[in-house]
Amino acid sequence: MSTTTSEHVIPPKKGKPKWLRVKLPTGKKYTQLRGLVEKYDLHTICTSGSCPNMGECWGEGTATFMILGNICTRSCGFCGVKTGRPESVDWAEPEKVARSIKIMQIKHAVLTSVDRDDLKDMGSIIWAETVKAVRRMNPGTTLETLIPDFQGIETHLDRILAVRPEVISHNMETVKRLTREVRIQAKYERSLEVLRYLKENGANRTKSGIMLGLGEFEEEVLQTMQDLRLAGVDVVTIGQYLQPSKKHLPVKEFILPEQFKMYEEEGLKMGFRHVESGALVRSSYKAHKHIH
Repeated sequence: MSTTTSEHVIPPKKGKPKWLRVKLPTGKKYTQLRGLVEKYDLHTICTSGSCPNMGECWGEGTATFMILGNICTRSCGFCGVKTGRPESVDWAEPEKVARSIKIMQIKHAVLTSVDRDDLKDMGSIIWAETVKAVRRMNPGTTLETLIPDFQGIETHLDRILAVRPEVISHNMETVKRLTREVRIQAKYERSLEVLRYLKENGANRTKSGIMLGLGEFEEEVLQTMQDLRLAGVDVVTIGQYLQPSKKHLPVKEFILPEQFKMYEEEGLKMGFRHVESGALVRSSYKAHKHIH
């Protein structure tokens, strides 16, 4: 077992537990936005990633958009995004994303991207231009930028800081011991340093997320949370890892709701401004609340 005691987890062989069963999204706002997405062929992570919280988030005027294509230069063991040689940069993408946000009347947008280690600027210029375009076309919309590590290069991070999104997020994904296996081309300390640099250089609010069920121990989760807090991170999200396909890392365990609740309580004691901790929590869950 990889948390504290057996009563906090169940083995995955029994199938998904009842608290991971998701109701189909409903509601007038969701139906309206779904229609717009289909009519204008808009691309959101919410739909392409079949997010369990799509109905709830869309109902609150929040949506997530991925930029810089859908092929990643990294091959993380947990991620369902394709790996390979990315297509060339679409310099019209910032305006397309801004237009999508306007059509959908999104109040709070989360921007994310694949890793683009193939580019000299790691995609940071398109990142900055997208934020600027969204600001121009949607002056009332608040923004979270869920960025890659840009290999820790400060010049690229500075571009994000310069456009001043309300929240800058970068996910740790897992505990230190499992980083090499889960995030093959990433480094635990480098991600921490990215978050520390952002906070020390003017980021209004920083945020990170981790997944559970990959074989981590409870004390490792708490240590990761403590490391994030020491790096000045304001918001942390903690959710259950689910295997995208048989090619990806297997789920080692399903964490019980009371264990997630414990992490939430411990996180608040550590001083995080917001802690979202639950089986269905994803990086963008309740993102609109994290600007406050």
